[in-house]
Amino acid sequence: MEKLFFILSVSIILNIYAQPELNLSLPELGDRVSGVVSTDQEKIIGNEFLKQVYSQAPLISDPLIQEYSELLIYRLSEYSQVKDRNFNILLIDDKSLNAFAAPGGVIGINGGLFLNAKNEGQFASVLTHELAHLSQRHFARNILNSRDNNFASMLVMVSAMAAAIATNNPTAFMAGPAFLQQQSLRYSRLFEREADRVGFNNLINAKYAPNSMGEMFEQMAKLRRLAGDNVPEFLLTHPVSSSRVADAFNAADQVETPYENKDSLNFQLIRGRLQMRYEDIPLNSVRKMKGLIEESFSNENRYALSIAYMMSGQHTNSLKEIDKLIDENPKNLILNNTKAEILLNAGKSKEALNIVNIFLNISPKNYPLTILKAKILAYDKKLFAAEELIRDQLLRRNTDPYLWLYLSEIQRDSKNVIGYHQSRAEYYLLLGQYEDALNQLQFALKLTESNFEVSESIITKINTTRKSIKELRGQ
Repeated sequence: MEKLFFILSVSIILNIYAQPELNLSLPELGDRVSGVVSTDQEKIIGNEFLKQVYSQAPLISDPLIQEYSELLIYRLSEYSQVKDRNFNILLIDDKSLNAFAAPGGVIGINGGLFLNAKNEGQFASVLTHELAHLSQRHFARNILNSRDNNFASMLVMVSAMAAAIATNNPTAFMAGPAFLQQQSLRYSRLFEREADRVGFNNLINAKYAPNSMGEMFEQMAKLRRLAGDNVPEFLLTHPVSSSRVADAFNAADQVETPYENKDSLNFQLIRGRLQMRYEDIPLNSVRKMKGLIEESFSNENRYALSIAYMMSGQHTNSLKEIDKLIDENPKNLILNNTKAEILLNAGKSKEALNIVNIFLNISPKNYPLTILKAKILAYDKKLFAAEELIRDQLLRRNTDPYLWLYLSEIQRDSKNVIGYHQSRAEYYLLLGQYEDALNQLQFALKLTESNFEVSESIITKINTTRKSIKELRGQ
């Protein structure tokens, strides 16, 4: 499904063989590219892209999955040529295999990528590919090669690409400028090959097995065969033949490294978590996972069974399964966070809070643990304490719309009406819904007439929002 012109194709250059810590001969990007699209402009474009996706696409707002993805991408980026590592990582709630990179450090991952990558090495091979798109500035170079380098046109194009992702409709991007249709297709193969070459080397430097990318080819080829006549657009435009699979492994054989296939416990757990996310009937999930465990007594399946029990309200069985895993991995944050989730789901908030506090002492301000603690406090009607925790997280995640949304819900329950409207406004601003944000700010202003400091802050925000609305209308 071609939702973005530099979407993953994982096509490797087979006549260039990587070596660990290899000094890559990369194209000189220089001032020609920056003269057309500066890095500051890329940030602006990336922010507009985020607003479009935030407002239209179904996103996964699961702190455990989010943190795992962020930590892995930041670690892989240490071996990349990306200079600005301030990423915005989006998790798209879609079971199809897909990933993308957009200007300004935006990286998107479909839930289906986790499910189709059988180990962390395969998953990492996709991410190193996407990081290469960013480091090589393929968006800017595509603009350089086009006839239309007008900044406004770029924003229109990015909006069209975001719409394609949000609607799961690859033809949606055709609403963009003509050069998107012409130049992106003309140059995408070149850029994909370059991203594969750079990503392949960085994957090895990150100590993953060279055959990880070839294994991902195999998964894509298998998906193609299973699709029958209903082949996803992505696999039609990026075919993976049996010869390409063989050639990819042959290329990997030329690389001498001590690295073996790597599959971390955390990847297995996150994959099991996503398995259950896409199960519609909890009781069926329990039966399914019991059957899978008989075939493979893996950490992934065992963890998924615990989640399945929780989803179906069988909390005793859920705790029994998660405790077995914790006995084997007592310090694992995902497992212990999940146990606290199960306890909270069972109404045992005190026990859940004890676990969360123990691990927050080990990992202060940990994102998933802090969000879970806020939920526990809110459950116990300790709303002001919950609000403080979310505000503290917003110091580091100020552009996360779902944190602002959750904060507004806590403030609503605590009768903090002014705070509720302000937080809702911040949420709408991140989604690019300026009129809705303006309405929320005006509601808040009416309630702050006696508080000069707060009213001045709201008036300032109202003015900047009105300015944004005028700019959108071209006034």
